[in-house]
Amino acid sequence: MNQPNPAALDEATIIRTLQAYREASAAGRSAESEQLLVRVAERAPGHPAVLNELGVVLMGRSEYEKAYALFSRAAQTDPGRAQLWSNLAGSLRMLGRRQEEREALERALSVEPRHLAALLQKASLLEDLGDTRNAARAYQNALLTISPDAAAPSTVQELLKHAKEVVAADQSALSAALEERLAGIRVRHGGKTQSRVDKCLEMLSGRRSAYFPRPTFMYFPEIPALEFFERGDFPWLDAVEAATDDIRAELTNVLIADRAGLQPYIDYPAGLPIDQWKELNHSRRWSAYFLWNQGKPEAAHIARCPRTMAALAHVPRCEVAARAPTVFFSILDPATKIPPHTGVTNTRVTVHLPLIVPPDCGFRVGGTTREFEVGKAWVFDDTIEHEVWNNSDAPRAILIFDIWNPFLSEAERDMVRAATEVVGSYYQLPAEVSP
Repeated sequence: MNQPNPAALDEATIIRTLQAYREASAAGRSAESEQLLVRVAERAPGHPAVLNELGVVLMGRSEYEKAYALFSRAAQTDPGRAQLWSNLAGSLRMLGRRQEEREALERALSVEPRHLAALLQKASLLEDLGDTRNAARAYQNALLTISPDAAAPSTVQELLKHAKEVVAADQSALSAALEERLAGIRVRHGGKTQSRVDKCLEMLSGRRSAYFPRPTFMYFPEIPALEFFERGDFPWLDAVEAATDDIRAELTNVLIADRAGLQPYIDYPAGLPIDQWKELNHSRRWSAYFLWNQGKPEAAHIARCPRTMAALAHVPRCEVAARAPTVFFSILDPATKIPPHTGVTNTRVTVHLPLIVPPDCGFRVGGTTREFEVGKAWVFDDTIEHEVWNNSDAPRAILIFDIWNPFLSEAERDMVRAATEVVGSYYQLPAEVSP
């Protein structure tokens, strides 16, 4: 008597069974996983997902021709799935059929241009074919699909490490080719440093990322977006830097006699979406001692720091009701990092004067990283992503204050001031600390 054919499975059951098969296989339950795969293969022999799983098993057994036949059927049955074309390309690679491999990878990437496995396969193929430059570009495209915070799949970690090495080598080679052509042009123009050109070339060759102002409140268009401003554009900084010893002495007195005046710099109320500040919110690991806070003078603190205030007498601080100026000592505890963030508006810029700087402290604005040097101030646009770290075993302390962006005219400053005050009163916004 003939045995009846088993009833076909519906789509949901097929997917559930394959998922159970994968879980059992990953857990090392080989007998169970084999039974599940045999069962689903018997009842859905032509389903592309089943064909794909069977092909993967055969690849593991080095039965590449058989795997190719299954992957080919799967891809033709369901041509809209990039993974099927990627797996087909893998079998073709093992069979040495490079042109067909390339065609399968192009099919995968036409379906899903950011498919990580297919991008890595394409890069590896180009590398094998001796096209190292385009291989590097393909590896770079693959790396760009991975979020900086995401953990790469363990199956591709070694290949990703190789990809980074290939990309780095290609960037160096491109930089050398660029400089070979530009060397004579530099000499012809007097050999002066061309910082804007250099940054442009660093971005062109992939050694530098592009960063743009991302203010959390007000963006003022059509003014230069500078990570760090030229020190020579602020001659009044000479007097501030000359007072470094006096300012540091007053800070030291504060740390001895008025530690109660220090407060957490990050102090957001509950209910706000501040994931990046979760670790530092309400924490004294990043403390502030305000002399002016959001346009409000702290009289008792100012009384303790007369020489600091005298050094700032001729600073063009911005003045906006309930918003500016802000002047404070910033103390960052050992082994503490301020995460990447942006400030509220590019209509004002920020000044740092380092006062107490242990080793292993650093500061990045956009694509530029600098080390703090006691008594050497800098001016930067804090609406460009920036971050700070203190990897030492001692506190780091600096004086911070804000000034008008020097690219704003007097009329623009007056209008920005008025507009900011109107928005604050219109919405009854609290004068919150904005990092």
